[in-house]
Amino acid sequence: MDIRLIALDLDGTLLDNEKQLSAGNLAALTHCIQRGIEIVPATGRPASGIPEFVRNIPGVRYGILTNGARVEDFQNRIVISEQLIDWKLAYEILSLLSQYPVAYDPYIDGRGKMEARFRNHLAQYGLPPVMRQLVLSTRDEVEDELKYVKEKKGRIEKINVFTADPQLRIELWKRLKQYSELIVTSSLDYNLEINAASATKGEGLARLAEYLGLSLSQTMAFGDGSNDASMIQQAGIGVAMANAMEILKEQADYVTLSNDKDGVAAAIWHFLK
Repeated sequence: MDIRLIALDLDGTLLDNEKQLSAGNLAALTHCIQRGIEIVPATGRPASGIPEFVRNIPGVRYGILTNGARVEDFQNRIVISEQLIDWKLAYEILSLLSQYPVAYDPYIDGRGKMEARFRNHLAQYGLPPVMRQLVLSTRDEVEDELKYVKEKKGRIEKINVFTADPQLRIELWKRLKQYSELIVTSSLDYNLEINAASATKGEGLARLAEYLGLSLSQTMAFGDGSNDASMIQQAGIGVAMANAMEILKEQADYVTLSNDKDGVAAAIWHFLK
């Protein structure tokens, strides 16, 4: 088995429920890197949201970011590919979201932009303490998101939506899926993630593999949420966590232990003995 690249979702996959990297998972990643295998964070987070203890693992050089909207070479500071949302469409989507009791924020230049009325009340949108801390550390406060997007007139990597109401989440998902230019996924029970239709982790994996001169059969991917489905399907070996959505388990080649039980390490040792 010639696996040369392993793409790893972070939240609910590589990281445990406290957003930490276990010693067991780190040992498995280090073993892979020593064998010349590329270890690639593949996350809905922007580059600034990847924990330093992951970014600083010697040998971690590439990232599939914001669900595939960006693929980067961290070492050489090269953007390998971008699949972004035009600001006019982002403005339209933010205007739509403003009609609902949800928190939302666009990702621009690698950082989320969020109004104080959301930042200061994250608990009411369903975020547990560990996620509130993560959001606060990866978002810049802006006075008015709509105004900011209109003034910047840039292209947006992703729009994140938070709600504690599962029915509202389903309603919004259905409404947003009417936009053919967009893809709507989720990585948490209380969020939606809106990207350009061409921005998926699977496409990001394919673009990075081509850049490195690898075939998709030489890749392995791990995930737990709907935003990981394309990557699980594209990879030579797609691995779902025990805590993954049931539909993802059905699509995967292998189901490993949960993220709190070193599931990443367990699958690596299983396939790469």
